Amino acid sequence: MNTEEQKNKRSIFTKIFYHLFDEKIRYMSSGENKNIWVNYLLILATAITIFTTLGVIYILLSESYHFFKEISFIDFFTGTIWNPLIEPNTAYGVIPLVAGTLMITLGAALIAIPIGLGSAIYLTEYASPRFRKIVKPVMEILAGVPTVVYGYFALTFITPQILKPIFPEIKTFNALSASIAVGIMILPMVVSLSEDAINAVPSKIRLAAYAMGSTRFEVATRVMVPAALSGIGSSFILAMSRAIGETMIVAVAAGMRPQLTASFLKPIQTMTGYIVQVSLGDTPVGSLDYYTIFAVGLLLFVMTLALNVISYFILKRYREVYQ
Repeated sequence: MNTEEQKNKRSIFTKIFYHLFDEKIRYMSSGENKNIWVNYLLILATAITIFTTLGVIYILLSESYHFFKEISFIDFFTGTIWNPLIEPNTAYGVIPLVAGTLMITLGAALIAIPIGLGSAIYLTEYASPRFRKIVKPVMEILAGVPTVVYGYFALTFITPQILKPIFPEIKTFNALSASIAVGIMILPMVVSLSEDAINAVPSKIRLAAYAMGSTRFEVATRVMVPAALSGIGSSFILAMSRAIGETMIVAVAAGMRPQLTASFLKPIQTMTGYIVQVSLGDTPVGSLDYYTIFAVGLLLFVMTLALNVISYFILKRYREVYQ
């Protein structure tokens, strides 16, 4: 390879490197940098993340394709009966699974969002530093509890000990206990992210509100929360996204009966619950029942992705930049 070819090859790699790294750190590609291998490790780590995501999308699309060759999109997205496993009355309408998933998400959000936001406001505006240091580790412990434990907690304690005396007609498996357990599970996420968003607001804004005669409650609710609205809203949507994808709690506590119902006292089945049911069964690989896992998984992926995109635009639209 002559000198001209070496220069051209070097210029190609330089152009690629310039596209991969911000111009502020392009000096790292110079020969004077002794830690240039760090650049390539960072590129490798990023590439692994990207290719893993692309691999998941490819598997979902390719396997779902076999399902939609047999079942039309219209039947799948508009059907109100989901019964893919029992012949001859098979039906592939996914609406009962979607409705069950949204019921759990809505119930969990009604529990986690007000309690989480109230807790975040208390920790940032009212709690003493000593009490905050005690509560934060407790919240971290709550976030580290395995979800299957929450599921059995809902099944063996929430339903019989709390809900049964209030609603005698409630079933052993029901959407309400699962919603409460999922709400408890996502509560630390709402508290932590909302608290971080409120703490990110400059203290001079808080002090200016106090200087104008505002009470502590007015400062918290009319100044700090609106100023941190983008971060708080994003925490809500991310928590709901986590609730949509929850598996073990709903599989244990909500039941496995895909039915359209507006009652939280009856058993339901979510999309993740169905995936668990089929994955643990004797469904033969390559059968239509097997491909339903990927069709439902693809729809679940799209729903979660949509929530994350909404979170991104909320953060971008309402983000406040302070000097």
